[in-house]
Amino acid sequence: MLIIIMGIQGVEKMMANQTRVMKSLQILESLRHPNGLFSASSQTVSTGYDKAWIRDNIYEAIGLEAVDPFMAVRTYHALLDILIKHESKIDWAIKAKPAYAYQYIHARFDAHSMSEIWEEWGNKQNDAIGAILFKVADLMDKGFAVIRDKNDLRILQKLVLYLASIEYWHDRDNGIWEENEEVHASSVGACVAGLMKISAYVDVPQWLIEEGKRKLDELLPRESETKDVDLALLSLIYPYDIVTEKQKEDILKNVEEKLLRNRGVIRYIGDAYYNEGGEAEWCFGIPWLAIIYRNMGNMAKYRFYMQKTVDAMNDNDELPELYFAGTDEHNENSPLGWAQAMFLVAVNG
Repeated sequence: MLIIIMGIQGVEKMMANQTRVMKSLQILESLRHPNGLFSASSQTVSTGYDKAWIRDNIYEAIGLEAVDPFMAVRTYHALLDILIKHESKIDWAIKAKPAYAYQYIHARFDAHSMSEIWEEWGNKQNDAIGAILFKVADLMDKGFAVIRDKNDLRILQKLVLYLASIEYWHDRDNGIWEENEEVHASSVGACVAGLMKISAYVDVPQWLIEEGKRKLDELLPRESETKDVDLALLSLIYPYDIVTEKQKEDILKNVEEKLLRNRGVIRYIGDAYYNEGGEAEWCFGIPWLAIIYRNMGNMAKYRFYMQKTVDAMNDNDELPELYFAGTDEHNENSPLGWAQAMFLVAVNG
């Protein structure tokens, strides 16, 4: 009966999608270490993407969560373990606002030893702290025991104090793309969302949230002083849901009109990273848009972006980090765990 209703082509398409989902889950799991941390890409790449980023781990864990939330909890425990390991550094940053980039909580760690990578890599990434506060609380709200004990509660409370010390609402950080230091809406918004969520579990003064909200409204719909539109702004819609309907409409309009390309979404106009005749096309931007439009109930656009996502996969069903502008050639960072995770969310979330 199912075959009669759907037609042969419909059944074949459904089976192909199920196979692709299972393959994507296997690909994502292949990037995970025994301790629960993910590498950003394959552990054999020469680009440094064998390391573990706080932010990438959170998005990769969100991909697992879409399939089975219990699978994601171990990653958050590993991230909390990293922060506890480096607690003395956080204590120093709480006592006095950091003056140098190395004094900030680093965004990138060795996936085996959980040690900081001391190489400079745009280490001031405040959004990563907001992200872990947000997702720990989000999973707790859903009934999953991410917070294990008083040690976890203590480090989460210290992250709140850390954001107050660095004055995140006007702190010039490197942002999601780890580049020039300026105040980024995507960083401020992540911190606001994280502080609001974690306030159910630790003490968060209301003024600390309000400072961020005021700055966010001042910045939007721009990402920063130098960027009027940026792919990173999609994070304020998903997963953080921290913008008004008007701000959401403006962000989506700007991204689709100015940044959307055939195989991905460019990060911003003039992006020099892997720029060979034009800005590189980042694959995870497409399933990101699919997720947002599904959540908005716009199923026509959801299906459009899901098809574009499948079209962006290579012959191994991998979503690379990016394709060179206007080509079907991608860089070495394939698969990108973040991109593979966004596909799983788009299909299952």
